[in-house]
Amino acid sequence: MAVGCKGADKGSDDSKDAKKSDDKGGKYKIGIAMKTQDGPYFVTLTKAVQEKCAEIGLVDKASDVVVLNADMDVAKQSENFETFISQEYDMVFCDCIDPDNVIADEQAAHDAGIPVINIDSGVNDGSYCVTTVYSDNKQNGRLCGKSFAESMGDEEIYSIMLSGEKGNVAGTERRQGLICGVLEQRLGISEDEAWKLTKEADDQLLNKGSYTNEEAKFAIAGQGWGNWTVNDILNDANDLVVKTKDKLNTMFAENDQMLFGGMQAADDAGLTGIHYVAAADGAQEAYDYINGTTECKSGEYYCTGENSPWQVAITATNIAKEILVDGKDADSYEEVTMTEAVCVTKDNVDERYEYGF
Repeated sequence: MAVGCKGADKGSDDSKDAKKSDDKGGKYKIGIAMKTQDGPYFVTLTKAVQEKCAEIGLVDKASDVVVLNADMDVAKQSENFETFISQEYDMVFCDCIDPDNVIADEQAAHDAGIPVINIDSGVNDGSYCVTTVYSDNKQNGRLCGKSFAESMGDEEIYSIMLSGEKGNVAGTERRQGLICGVLEQRLGISEDEAWKLTKEADDQLLNKGSYTNEEAKFAIAGQGWGNWTVNDILNDANDLVVKTKDKLNTMFAENDQMLFGGMQAADDAGLTGIHYVAAADGAQEAYDYINGTTECKSGEYYCTGENSPWQVAITATNIAKEILVDGKDADSYEEVTMTEAVCVTKDNVDERYEYGF
């Protein structure tokens, strides 16, 4: 979710090919340095990387991919890297805790000739990794905002925004994407023009707590912060619902989990006719609301952006295969490799369901 890797200045140490020996029978020692297994996304991402490594022949079976969980402890994360290095692994996938602390860990792996591919979260100095693979937060948000705005016709969008953490890069990109899509559709302007307006809109939202564009018939009447979870967003969501309930018709959120909390707040307040729009993640629970399998009592769960751990895993493991099996230069990749942006609505939810978590 953070900044990715550079493709240059990684050194020319010949040791980076030393461990690709001919005695592996085509199989490799692969590890995953995970920041946590607390949450369905992280559990599914881990499982997906293991299964895809087996599927494309890097290992015999999924369980051969060794998972070391840091439990959100940066010291433990460093220990996990030391383990992979001392045991001479061929490839490490990393979902890091902090984009700065992990730099030294990845440098140590690089110096030992072990390629590191970041998944989900990146680093602030990517000189020592292959690339960072994650979903296109900005475009997922934009596609969701644009599609929703089109579905609303000329009706005013009077909304609240449920956000994760102040300053979080992924959250900012998702939120701004939603705003961009709405403004682009409502004002009939180009994407570039919409992004320029979006920066001003987001600054106003963060500094004043609200944003209104009368020409677009678009208002964000308040912003809450919920640390990405159902429970943590509830206090702010409840307060915002009380504040805006006479006009509220839309809830935006930077992920599905916080939107579930917003939905609970709306249900508790007895509201109906609310439209729910998430910039991410594509949880199957959200898909069940979208396709009507699960009733949304207070309104309609319109869409979510696809932040699929399966798609991240497919992309990352294919890169690993290119390096380990096909001999592609690990330094040749872009600093960020994004999965395709997808807005999931009733029209395509069935075909995207398998990529949820």
